[in-house]
Amino acid sequence: MRIEELPGDSGGGGGDGGGGGGGGALLQLRRGAAAAAAAVEEEGGVVMRVAFDAKRAAVGVGARMLFYPTLVYNVVRNRFEPHFHWWDQVDEHVLLGAVPFPSDVLRLKELGVCGVVTLNESYERLVPRCLYEAHGIENLVLPTRDYLYAPSFENLCRAADFIHRNALCGKLTYVHCKAGRGRSTTVVLCYLVQYKQMTPAEAYEHVRLRRPRVLLASAQRQVSCHKKNSVLVGRMISWLCFS
Repeated sequence: MRIEELPGDSGGGGGDGGGGGGGGALLQLRRGAAAAAAAVEEEGGVVMRVAFDAKRAAVGVGARMLFYPTLVYNVVRNRFEPHFHWWDQVDEHVLLGAVPFPSDVLRLKELGVCGVVTLNESYERLVPRCLYEAHGIENLVLPTRDYLYAPSFENLCRAADFIHRNALCGKLTYVHCKAGRGRSTTVVLCYLVQYKQMTPAEAYEHVRLRRPRVLLASAQRQVSCHKKNSVLVGRMISWLCFS
């Protein structure tokens, strides 16, 4: 019985041609898959960014709505609870506390305050910079969103350096946010770690003993890696990993 050859089955050329076509198709398929994966990754990044921005905006709206009610709440507690201090001295050269009123500026000056670190956004600030300047007080303003956010690493370094520069001259610095619990505490911790050679855990315990109601959000316990002040970065990261 004779077996007839089918067209295209004979000859190596046909086989090689088919193999070459298959290889090209496979290469195109791989390239298409890689492009699709890159597109999905890029789209995922965009979605995450949009979600982050939406969350930040929502927190900002909530913080604005809660500012005056919580401020009144703190004022009432300060008036009627003996241990609810508006500020506390947490270091020889540092006062940590809540947002000051214009009437507090003279009191701060009498206490020896020569510098103020303000972590509030514009709607939270009750004392204009010109009033501080009129009393010979330097005001470093580092606007930071309330509740879930911390100052940037660059701003943490600026604030810690500002406190240290005043301390070298024997001057007192007042560090505040709205309630003196989160944002301002983050700055003081970084100062103590960087310039007082404390570990982050030691610094936190040191501050908490002097101002028991301090409370940090998770973001306020994190410091982004930066080539400047590597000692501070290492200590803060170690605290995150092992606390």
